[in-house]
This record gives sequence, structure tokens and C-alpha cells, in this order.
Amino acid sequence: MSEKDPKTSQDLTVVVQTLLQQMQDKFQTMSDQIIGRIDEMSTRIDDLEKNISDLMTQAGVEELEDEIKVTETSGTA
Repeated sequence: MSEKDPKTSQDLTVVVQTLLQQMQDKFQTMSDQIIGRIDEMSTRIDDLEKNISDLMTQAGVEELEDEIKVTETSGTA
């Protein structure tokens, strides 16, 4: 029985190490995918902000906002 114990212990150690390595690999893969998706979402948000800004400029919203600020400032002074 003493001959089987070290072999069983070694087998268990190998199985545990293999399992931990597989878990680490899966975690790394998932982490890389999440970071990639966050980067992609960040790019999309930047593009959306730029498009909204361009649309506001085209619609003259910025000029209207500036006029409102000037009116409010002169009205409170």
C-alpha cells in the first residue's frame, strides 16, 4: 500500500496542476475577450460622441446654446 500512496499522490498532484492550468488559461482567454470588447465599445462611444457633436453643429444647436448663455448672463448682470 505504501507503494501505491506516492503514485496516487503524484497522480492527484498532476491532475490538480492540470486543472489549475486549464482554469488559468480559460480565465486569461475570457479576460482578453472582455478587454477587447471594452476597447471596441470605447471606440464606438467615441465615434458616437463625434457624430452627435457633428449633428449638433449642423443643426446650429451650439450657436443656440451660446445665444442662450449670453442672454442669461446679460439678464442676471
